[in-house]
Amino acid sequence: MGKSKRLICGFLLLAASHITPAQDLKLEGYFLQDSAMLGEKVGYVLKASYPPGINILFPDSTFQFGSMEYLGKETFTTYTQDSTTLDSAIYFLSNFALDSVKNYRLPVFEVLKYDSIHHFPEDAQLFLKLTIDEMPEELVFRENNSYQQLQREINYPLWIIILSVVFIILLTLILIFGKKFRRKWLVYQEKRRQKKFLSQWAKTKQAFIDNASLETADELLGLWKGRMETLTNKPFGEWTATEIAEHLEMPELLQDFRKIELIIYANRPAEDVQQACDHLEEISTSTYHQKIKSLP
Repeated sequence: MGKSKRLICGFLLLAASHITPAQDLKLEGYFLQDSAMLGEKVGYVLKASYPPGINILFPDSTFQFGSMEYLGKETFTTYTQDSTTLDSAIYFLSNFALDSVKNYRLPVFEVLKYDSIHHFPEDAQLFLKLTIDEMPEELVFRENNSYQQLQREINYPLWIIILSVVFIILLTLILIFGKKFRRKWLVYQEKRRQKKFLSQWAKTKQAFIDNASLETADELLGLWKGRMETLTNKPFGEWTATEIAEHLEMPELLQDFRKIELIIYANRPAEDVQQACDHLEEISTSTYHQKIKSLP
């Protein structure tokens, strides 16, 4: 019986050794503001004052903060005065609970040899600040008949759809009618070149007939050879009269060239120069029509 009493007394003394220091532990927890909007960042201050010999730990980022979202923490240097140690920290939290009044507290942990004890301060209150005013029982409409100009916004999805449809239509038309349009464009360009050539040819030919000289003859043949090069992609400007006649398979063309070249080499006009010029014009016109037919 005496041994049992000694065991009970020993247990009570051991328990007292753990409880007594905790009685000297003072905790304080409060919010830095009394109200906050939903999700707003708010600071929660946690202070602990205790005598030497007590090992205190504050919650860190791994702690479960309940309905509050942990955003960060600011700690301060431990301060000791008159055998009393003061620790403090500010926790930055955001409230996502819809309660009008939020009661909240964070613990501190007293670390023992084989275990730890949770100590809580008194609850701190945080009021929920509503951003939408309550609807009145009777709605009152304010009359306003003045013109209010509204700013027009660009409907980007609609414009993207319209442009996509236009692009698809154009692409379809190009695939279906592209070759036809290309041929018409090429024909139009050739007709414009032929019209310009005939205009220049008429002026140059008339100047040669009116005043047969080395300059007018050379200009006339150069204009014709340049046009033939454009129509056939052949080097007419580099060929002699014989080579041109052989390429075109027109032996009679040599006589036309000689009538014009007689002015260049003999410095005297030949007969039937008008007929030679007309023959060269007919050849260029015939070659032009052949190119039009051969266009893709």
